Amino acid sequence: MTAVASYPLAMPATSRVSLIADHGTAKLAQNVLLLGTAYFLLCFYVYSADERAGGLRARREACVVLVVAALLIVDAASVPHDAVIGSFSTADMTIPQVALFYGLAGAYPMYAMTVAGRWTRLCARQASRPHSTGLWMAAVGMSAMAAACLIRGVMVLIRSVGGTVPQQLMAVVAFWLAVAILLFVVGITYPAVRTRITSARLWLRHRRDYRRLASLWQLLAEAYPDNILEPCSDDPREARRARGTHRRYYRRIVECRDGLVDISPYLVGEEDEGAMLDFAPDELADRLRCAVGRVGQGAPAPRRVVPLAVSHGADQESDVRHLVAVSESLNSSRP
Repeated sequence: MTAVASYPLAMPATSRVSLIADHGTAKLAQNVLLLGTAYFLLCFYVYSADERAGGLRARREACVVLVVAALLIVDAASVPHDAVIGSFSTADMTIPQVALFYGLAGAYPMYAMTVAGRWTRLCARQASRPHSTGLWMAAVGMSAMAAACLIRGVMVLIRSVGGTVPQQLMAVVAFWLAVAILLFVVGITYPAVRTRITSARLWLRHRRDYRRLASLWQLLAEAYPDNILEPCSDDPREARRARGTHRRYYRRIVECRDGLVDISPYLVGEEDEGAMLDFAPDELADRLRCAVGRVGQGAPAPRRVVPLAVSHGADQESDVRHLVAVSESLNSSRP
């Protein structure tokens, strides 16, 4: 939040922000907020490593940040009028207060990014994908930000003694810093985005398979309506969850499997028992239509129940693919 809040202050804004920027207050507020961003990022790792010891370390770091912020405020108060207005490349570093201002503003973020980047690399080595990928990107981004701050600190020293730094070099460092920030942001959001994409793909597959199983489900529900599962909770929130795609998908699979087990005595004879797992979807679809007709006529079950439409794979997905194939065969052979 502090990083987001600092950006409007860094821009040459109109209206109210421009009134503040005329006196350098916006530039000061921007850098103080960036100090806070670096501090909170450091605290995240401090508390993650050891919550009890992290509290003491966080308080020590807070003292450092407050001292740096106080020095920035004192320095900005003593600077000549409008001296810090503008960008890093246009500021007059020969003014001692301006050089000190930019030097202090970049020193603590460089330290915080260096420490946070080292901890991030340690975490990345221990994590698994996709988290490790995001952590490595974030670590590279923070290390690049620290390097950019170091280079800018050297530029401040050169310009403070009257030296010149090519504008092209300052533009390259500014671009480098922007890319590093983008890489850091992508890195910390990558695992969450990857998880959301995976969840969305799973949701779409369940929704598609739920519809593809409709023909098989309707046929079995006609023969055995008691197999249809209904939500038993009166809680409105539970009722909403029961209407969710994933729950409806798994409920339909269970209902189809139960129906196939119930109707299995009508599907095979004694001579078919050895080959019942090898029925092609088209053949099983034809037998299902005949079996449902016999159930509707009240014919007694000729034998015990047997498992059918079970795939040769060991996972549920292969089982579902078999059920979907049977359902699509029923749909294509519908009279």
